[in-house]
Amino acid sequence: MGKVNELFKSELKVINIGLSAFAESLQMTGYKVVHVEWSPPLFGEDVREALDKFNEIVVSKKVDVEKANEEAFKRLVSARPKLVRMGKAIDLIPGMKKNMLLHAGPPVTWDRMCGPMKGAVLGAIIYEGWAETLEEAEKLAQSGKIEFSPCHQHQAVGPMAGVVSPSMPVFEVVNETYGNKAYTNMNEGLGKVLRMGAYSKEVIERLKWMEKVLYPTISRAIEYLGGIDLKNILAQALHMGDEGHNRNRAATSLLFRQLAPAIVKTTNDPDVVESVLKFIDGNDHFFLNLSMVTAKASLDAARNIEGSTMVVVMARNGTDFGIQVSGLGDEWFTAPAEVPPNALYFPGFTKEDANPDIGDSSITETAGWGGFAIAAAPAIVQFTGGTPQEAVNKTKMMYEITIGENTTYQIPYLNFRGTPTGIDIKSVVEKGIPPFIDTGIAHKMPGIGQVGAGLVDAPIEVFKKALIAFVKKYS
Repeated sequence: MGKVNELFKSELKVINIGLSAFAESLQMTGYKVVHVEWSPPLFGEDVREALDKFNEIVVSKKVDVEKANEEAFKRLVSARPKLVRMGKAIDLIPGMKKNMLLHAGPPVTWDRMCGPMKGAVLGAIIYEGWAETLEEAEKLAQSGKIEFSPCHQHQAVGPMAGVVSPSMPVFEVVNETYGNKAYTNMNEGLGKVLRMGAYSKEVIERLKWMEKVLYPTISRAIEYLGGIDLKNILAQALHMGDEGHNRNRAATSLLFRQLAPAIVKTTNDPDVVESVLKFIDGNDHFFLNLSMVTAKASLDAARNIEGSTMVVVMARNGTDFGIQVSGLGDEWFTAPAEVPPNALYFPGFTKEDANPDIGDSSITETAGWGGFAIAAAPAIVQFTGGTPQEAVNKTKMMYEITIGENTTYQIPYLNFRGTPTGIDIKSVVEKGIPPFIDTGIAHKMPGIGQVGAGLVDAPIEVFKKALIAFVKKYS
């Protein structure tokens, strides 16, 4: 009886699961409350049947899922991505053609493309010199003479609209552990940029400067340095307040420290040196594309492992959200992309202006950083519409749906715990916890560009589809 009386005298500490309103009421009265975001999984009969069959597969050992996932996870975390050189997309990217434009996300045709992707396509056509006016560019885009293909089908990634054209300079990254390569273009910055669907004269002029001045300057510096260890930069950046998706200030600064002396050494024209260094220094997102290609080179090594339920791609084209799974080959599983429900918009813009989620940049979350490591970046959560505590809670939730932790990429706030890594489709479906993404937001109309940034959950429907396909293949 004494212990019971002591209980009533002690300070009340509450763990609230589910509805946040209960937690908020208790907090207002002064009680300490830890809120856990949770909702019961929404299972249809098809998903229940798939989960039952999945368990049968595991018990019967038709395929050793645990062993397969251990191998996929090992390949992902042991990757050593190194930036080795630059070149034109037509010369480096596998399968690139003179009449081809690569885009973000799963496959999409011109008639289904969203506004910002169409804007980026039109801008790329003008940039390539295939048309002089928007009217001519749109006519060409509709003609069938241009081949559209996802970046991911060519070992490449592109942020937002993700459009890469033949003449664009790209980075080549080699996974030194497994030998596979990955590619991405250079980051233009924020606001009115091609990747956000803008195509004005200033956008095209910037792209031309990047091709004629920025590219050869950085290319010489990379060659002089003998390559750059991207894994090391990203690991340091997470200790310095980046999460590798929406915040790249630390990573860009670390890259700048390596590039600057090499640029000075290999470029004779002081005006070029000044303009290039100013551009990189003034673009905190310059490392974003390199963060993405680091993830791509790491994840591609974990593809096609028989029996693995680990996700190797999450990507959006502004119309569809799609995933690919290691044990399911190159098949895409898609659902409609959603407008981020939690967002912060630039002055003059609202949710009504926003395009649904778009870009290959969710490859960072797929690899275990970005939104999965948002607890490492308290400075970014306000910009993306969240709070520091929400960031910590989200990162902790991601441990529930991942295979393990990547101890190379650590989160200081969580006592340097490794980032949650290796999304497992079965865990996502069974626990009803969708992967969490922090993202930029483009205007839904072509030609305008970025209007904000936000937080969004991946549609759980794609993971249900993938699980059903998995049990069908391995039963």
